Amino acid sequence: MKKNTILLIEDNELDVISIQRSLKKLDTEYELFTSFNGIEALDMLRGKPGLLPMDPPPNIILLDINMPKMNGLEFLQVLRSEKGLKHIKVFVMTTSGEEFDRVATEKLGISGYLIKPMSYSNNYDRSGSMEGFVQFHIGKILREQEKVNESQPLNNLNSKP
Repeated sequence: MKKNTILLIEDNELDVISIQRSLKKLDTEYELFTSFNGIEALDMLRGKPGLLPMDPPPNIILLDINMPKMNGLEFLQVLRSEKGLKHIKVFVMTTSGEEFDRVATEKLGISGYLIKPMSYSNNYDRSGSMEGFVQFHIGKILREQEKVNESQPLNNLNSKP
């Protein structure tokens, strides 16, 4: 059976740890890949030598907007222009509450937009918010995909369309 995969594109190590903790509480199996900017993420998705290839592509991408080298908006524009990748569900998780960012990402077909707190002074609230988001949205998508994966015959899992 194909395992569900998530690609987390986030340059802040504390945010990566927070998201990993929330994901560990999911009641479904998944494999998490992490990238620290859009260029590295595209290289992973395209199977660049030397990086862990994501074949098949992930079920979900969790995307930060404010990153070095290639920001989340630039990454999303490229992702949506590539035939084999444009279907992937993308959730934006960012500190940006700017209307421009929200509208731009919505136009690029995101599945959700979560504004991360900028302060780490109250980790309890931050964690609860992230855990609720992960359990409701991410967990639901992965559980639905598990049902699809279970219904597919084994001999079709490795074939490419």
